[in-house]
Amino acid sequence: MPAADDDAPVILGNEPGSFARSVLATRHPALIQQVRDAFPYGPAQHRALDALLREITDGVMEPLGAQDAHDLGTWRSWGYDDHVGRSWFDAPFLWSESYFYRRLLGAVGYFAAGPWRGVDPFAPFKRAELRTAAVDDELLALDGLATVPEGPGRHGDDQAYALLLASLWGNRADLGFRMSPAPAPAAAPGGPAGTGSPLVADDSARLWSLLAAGGTPDSAARPVHLIADNSGRELIPDLVLLDHLLRTGRAGRAVLHVKPCPYYVSDATLADVVDALRRLGEAPGYAAEIGKRLWSAMAAGRLDVRAHDFFRAPLPFEAMPGDLRSELAEAAVTLVKGDLNYRRLVGDRAWPATLPFAGRTAYFPGPVTALRTLKSDVVVGLSDGTLASLDSAAEPGRSWRTSGTHALIQTRP
Repeated sequence: MPAADDDAPVILGNEPGSFARSVLATRHPALIQQVRDAFPYGPAQHRALDALLREITDGVMEPLGAQDAHDLGTWRSWGYDDHVGRSWFDAPFLWSESYFYRRLLGAVGYFAAGPWRGVDPFAPFKRAELRTAAVDDELLALDGLATVPEGPGRHGDDQAYALLLASLWGNRADLGFRMSPAPAPAAAPGGPAGTGSPLVADDSARLWSLLAAGGTPDSAARPVHLIADNSGRELIPDLVLLDHLLRTGRAGRAVLHVKPCPYYVSDATLADVVDALRRLGEAPGYAAEIGKRLWSAMAAGRLDVRAHDFFRAPLPFEAMPGDLRSELAEAAVTLVKGDLNYRRLVGDRAWPATLPFAGRTAYFPGPVTALRTLKSDVVVGLSDGTLASLDSAAEPGRSWRTSGTHALIQTRP
């Protein structure tokens, strides 16, 4: 039987050799150095970054500084008093990871009065990615959309499926953008479609059943929501997918949810959406047409961008506030993108991998689809056969759960 909620351990960062510990002990210190080098910060920022580095390597979670504690009340409602003062490694991984980014923003003066207020410390990384040759190639590949059938095919609407894969893979978007005649194989009901199948679950047919091509009065009245993950090269295929849903009538309206402030290095904010739209609009060929349509859709209210404060909370989506719950309850379906959002969707716990996805997301206020490349340990909804095949094919020292080589599409109608 699946583990009950209180039987599945919350993931902490104190297990030697674990993914969570590697993030806290290795990735976060390296990120502090990268942020330090990205801007000509002054002595105050350098002192604060030095202090944060010492704290995360040798100390405990310190409280918010007096100069930037404007949101202390919010953090207290998110468990601040229960965790501050503890080791970074002994708190729930989701909580300590999220609090690290809040502290990092405070260290560089993002919230304080002064010239660095509101300056995204991750902006140089995001913008550099948008200007790579790889993005040039992927945008040019969109010209091939015209040759991909919109009608019935092996995966229903082959064009829609190709764009779904592009959104799914994120920074491996070229796998979907290149519109190959044979998209990546999907997992069969009894197990993966051959050893090494990149999709460990594929509920795309259930998703399309919620979004009929051509639209209906119901689908026009109920928007599609997409909870975004990363910016830059990963946000562009999300926007292209939303354009397709709007253009084909699968959605009469779309709502894109982004972070209210910089978060987890590359998570998308409104500024990143604007940068991605401009990148599309400046590209040659069909990409520019998509960019112009999306720009017009925002002006007409058919594409709306929201930035609810809960999307930076160190909590699972099960704890979402009533106003957000009511909004998502009106959606034809909510597309939940990326690894962090998946951890928040199902809960950042050591669930059995075969725990049913539908049961774990039964709390969600409407139909939901997870589009996720696996980059952390948490996963649910796999068949026994799929799990056995993945474990038996795993390479020594390389986990299929964290390597980014596998992905899933899971839908709860």
